[in-house]
Amino acid sequence: MSPTRLIAAACVVLAWALLCLWAWRRARRHEAQQAQARQALDAPAPEDAVLVAFASQTGYAESLAAQTAESLRAGGLNVRVASLDQLDPTRLAAYRRLLFVVSTYGEGDPPDAAAAFAGHMLQTPAGAALAGAQFAVLALGDSEYAQFCGFGRRLDDWLQAQGAAPLFDLVEVDNDDAAALRHWQHHLGLLAGRSDLPDWEAPVYEPWRLEDRLLLNPGSQGGPCYLLTLTPPAQGSRPWQAGDIAEIGPRLSRGGALQAHREYSIASLPEDGSIQLLVRQMRGADGAMGVGSGWLTHLAQRGDEIALRVRANRNFHAPADDRPLILVGNGTGLAGLRALIKARRANGHRRNWLVFGERHAARDWFCREEIAAWQADGTLERVDAVFSRDQPERRYVQHLLREQANAVRAWADEGAAVYVCGSLQGMAGGVDAALRDILGAERLQAMQHAGRYRRDVY
Repeated sequence: MSPTRLIAAACVVLAWALLCLWAWRRARRHEAQQAQARQALDAPAPEDAVLVAFASQTGYAESLAAQTAESLRAGGLNVRVASLDQLDPTRLAAYRRLLFVVSTYGEGDPPDAAAAFAGHMLQTPAGAALAGAQFAVLALGDSEYAQFCGFGRRLDDWLQAQGAAPLFDLVEVDNDDAAALRHWQHHLGLLAGRSDLPDWEAPVYEPWRLEDRLLLNPGSQGGPCYLLTLTPPAQGSRPWQAGDIAEIGPRLSRGGALQAHREYSIASLPEDGSIQLLVRQMRGADGAMGVGSGWLTHLAQRGDEIALRVRANRNFHAPADDRPLILVGNGTGLAGLRALIKARRANGHRRNWLVFGERHAARDWFCREEIAAWQADGTLERVDAVFSRDQPERRYVQHLLREQANAVRAWADEGAAVYVCGSLQGMAGGVDAALRDILGAERLQAMQHAGRYRRDVY
C-alpha cells in the first residue's frame, strides 16, 4: 500500500474514532442531563410551581414548551419543564397546575418518547389521582390524518378521568396554525396575570376605523358596556366567520405606541360590512381603566384608526347543518352568540335557544329589541334570560339550565349542540357542572368529541 493510501486510511480511522468519541460524550451528556432533570422532578415541588410537560417527535413541541415556560416566567410564575418520558402519574400528582404540549404521531399515536407515559395512561383506571389539579393541553396535529390530534385528545380525557379540572379547553393546532398558537398565548397571559406578554411572532394588523360607539347599559350597577362598530380598511379586509376573534392592538394614548394585543369575540358577520364588538369598560383596583377596554371605550374617538387582526376560531364556528343549537352566555359573551345567531338566520336554521344572563333586566338586557325581533320572526325558537340582581337570591344561567333540565335533555336527544360564550370564572364552570349533572359526564364528553359542545370563554 502506498504512503498516500496509508495516510488516507489513517485519516478515515481517526475520523471514525473521533465520531465515536463525540457520540459517546453526547450520549453521556444527555444521560447526565436526563438524570439531573429527573432529580429536579423528584425534589419537592414548590406549592405554586407550574409543570410544563412536552411530548415531541421532531422537536417542535419541545420548542413550544420552552416558549410557554418563558411566557409564564415573564409573568412571575415558578415553572418546571419536563419531557413526558420523565413523568408518571405519581410525579404529576406533585403539581397543582399542569400544562402539556404534545404532538400526535401518525394515526393518533404518541411520539416515541411518550410511549411509556401512554402505557401508564392505559393502565391507570379512572379515579382521583389528580383531584385538585388544574391542567391545559396544547395538541399538535395534522388534519389530513383521520385521528387528528389523537394523542392530545386522549391525554385531555385521561387527565379529566383522573380528577383534574381544565384551566381552559383543549387547544388544537393544525400544522403550525398561527391563530391557534395565539389563542394558547392568550390563555397563558390570563394564567400569568399579564395582558402585556410579548407575542411569539410579530403581529400584522390592519387599519380599521372606529365608526360608532353605543352605550348599551346606561345607569347600570356594572361597568359600562359598549357596542362598537369598526369599518374595514379601504383596500378591504381579511374574511371572517361567526365565532372568530378580533385581536386589537390598543394604545395608551391617541397616537401612542401599540401595546400587546387584546382579544374580543366578533358580534357581526362580513355581510354586515363592519366588525362589531361588545366591550365592557374594565377598571383595576386603583381605578385605572384596562388597557384594551380603556382604549376602545374611552380614549379612541370616532374616526380613529384601530389596529386589528382577525383570528380564526374554528372550534366556535357555527355548525354547517340545521341541528338544534343551545346558545348560553352572560354579559359581553352575547357578542359571540349574536354572530352565531346571525349566521344561523342567514342559513335559514331556526331551531335556536338563547340562554342569556346579566345583572338587571331594566339596565343590562343587551340588544333586547334585536333579540325580540329574532324571536318574533322565528330565528330564535326560545329565549330565556336570567338577571342575577332582580331577586334577593342570586340566579345565573347555570341555575336556569338546571331548572330547564328536561328541555335541555330533550334538545340534546334531538341532536342539539351547545355553544357557551362568556366569563371563564364562575359562568363557564357553573354551566359545565350543570350540563354534566343534566346529561351525564360521559354523554357531555361524547358531545364534546363530536363537536356538539363548544366554548369560547375568557
